Amino acid sequence: MENLRVLGIDPGTAIVGFGIIDYESREYKVVDYGFIFTDKSLNLDERLLIIFNELEKLIEKYKPQELAIEELFFFKNSKTVISVGQARGVIVLAGMKNGLKVSGYTPLQVKMGITGYGKAEKKQVQEMVKRILKLEEIPKPDDAADALAIAVTHINSLNSLLSIGASTQLSTKKITKEKMSAQEYRELILKK
Repeated sequence: MENLRVLGIDPGTAIVGFGIIDYESREYKVVDYGFIFTDKSLNLDERLLIIFNELEKLIEKYKPQELAIEELFFFKNSKTVISVGQARGVIVLAGMKNGLKVSGYTPLQVKMGITGYGKAEKKQVQEMVKRILKLEEIPKPDDAADALAIAVTHINSLNSLLSIGASTQLSTKKITKEKMSAQEYRELILKK
């Protein structure tokens, strides 16, 4: 994989964590990390506008090529999931509007991508982020550390796809129907 700059995002309405990583010559380099804060005294529409505007400023300043964002998962509070979903939508919109390729990762995928263990504790993930990125301490706040973890997971997933592509010849056979049997799928993949 050639040089790549990834903007990792941990979505939220009060705090949006961000982490920007360059991947060059098989090395990770932290460009910047931090958070976008919105005051809870503002209404949700105003908070979403702040998130969008601040994210556009980050994209303009750092010019990442890709955006990796955490997917939403189960929330006990339905009001929280709706507002975080709206924030996530605004973040994806900012990325797409600025020509970034956007990819989403579940918390499980991030844990697996960083520690290799899907039930890893948050502290274990943060410690691995510190080690992978050769940082002196775990990034603060947690939202920024999570955003860096999402960016690293994205880079690792791209590397995995490249190594699979290098060792596997992909089929160029055209798919002519919406549904196919398992046998047809195997034949498509194995180029029979």
